[in-house]
Amino acid sequence: MTGERAAALDAADPLAWCRDLFVPAGAGSGAVRAYLDGNSLGRPLIATADRLAGLVTDAWGTGLIRSWDAAWMDLPLQWGDRLGEVCLGAGPGQTVIGDSTTVMLYKLLRAGLDAARAKDPARTEIVVDTQNFPTDRYVAEGIADETDCRLVWIDPDPATGVTVDQVQAVVGPRTAVVLLSHVAYKSAWVADLPMITGVAHEAGALVLWDLCHSVGVHPVDLDQHEVDLAVGCSYKFLNGGPGAPAFGYVAGRHQSTMTQPIRGWMGHADPFAMGPGHQPADGMRRFISGTPPILGMVGIADTVELINDVGLGAVRDKAVALGEFVIETVDADLPGVTIGSPRDSVRRGGHVTINHPRSREVCAQLWARDVIPDFREPDGIRLGLSPLSTSFAEVDLALREIGQLLEQ
Repeated sequence: MTGERAAALDAADPLAWCRDLFVPAGAGSGAVRAYLDGNSLGRPLIATADRLAGLVTDAWGTGLIRSWDAAWMDLPLQWGDRLGEVCLGAGPGQTVIGDSTTVMLYKLLRAGLDAARAKDPARTEIVVDTQNFPTDRYVAEGIADETDCRLVWIDPDPATGVTVDQVQAVVGPRTAVVLLSHVAYKSAWVADLPMITGVAHEAGALVLWDLCHSVGVHPVDLDQHEVDLAVGCSYKFLNGGPGAPAFGYVAGRHQSTMTQPIRGWMGHADPFAMGPGHQPADGMRRFISGTPPILGMVGIADTVELINDVGLGAVRDKAVALGEFVIETVDADLPGVTIGSPRDSVRRGGHVTINHPRSREVCAQLWARDVIPDFREPDGIRLGLSPLSTSFAEVDLALREIGQLLEQ
């Protein structure tokens, strides 16, 4: 019966046409039958394949060095503005694309910490949670070691995530920056971004949001909620490609008082002067370090425009519908499997994690059957539900395969 329901949902899906815009996942033996890892690496758009080829033959192959003057120098800011407008609720001049997520996170966390300490030397604490993505925790630990600051740990329920009350309990006059993920990478818990941001501000602290699992699938409205800093990757729901660069957001009100720690030539006020000393550029350019990764950035633009065409709200609606389909099917058809993500769609992002003691084994078997989710310790199969490219039929197929494997 779930197959019939999945077919009906696909027939009624207003975003179904988007699936034809993606590069097919092969045919015959070895072809992917169900791809549910779009929250780790999104599928490429056909338009992106064409854009990449055109870059090699035209802007790079023909324009050569002239392409820097013609377009490339400003792409991190231009595409950052477009990403901010479509996906982040951010006005122009506050978003830049470049660097890996790790590097961008380091730059903005260190910039925020230094600015907070310059204003009040007593602010020597960074708030972070034990369930955050390892990169966030490792970067925070490294910065604390460098600056002789202290980490204040929140220990949330792994099945949910950080709550407003937990943040309220640890922030205070010594808090410099609160670093949290908007959508938890394991459970898909959606943190209360507006309320937590407000709590941090009431304590006089800055807040830095990791948007890796929300950008392109969940509205965030950074300007409206007066967020200070944000980072996020582009290779998940934005389909930027493997290793595509991250973005950084710095609210305009902070830009003149923050100096990022990796001072490269491209962030200089006059990059071609090549003179002694570093004079930070005005605005978001000061947060650029080295030469922008143009090849890596190309994959982002097409998905941003597709999201603009269909509307971020419609993308979010389908993510919710896909998640509800997973939960209802697991409850009805997969005894012994539990839901490791919030059942309330308001608190659930664009993936659902299901739990079973045999998850590691089953996930490996699924890959061998060309059904691709991913495994998360200790016993979770994470089903990434990328709304633009994922059908209900794919989800149904994956869940039926899981059921068959668990019966063996």
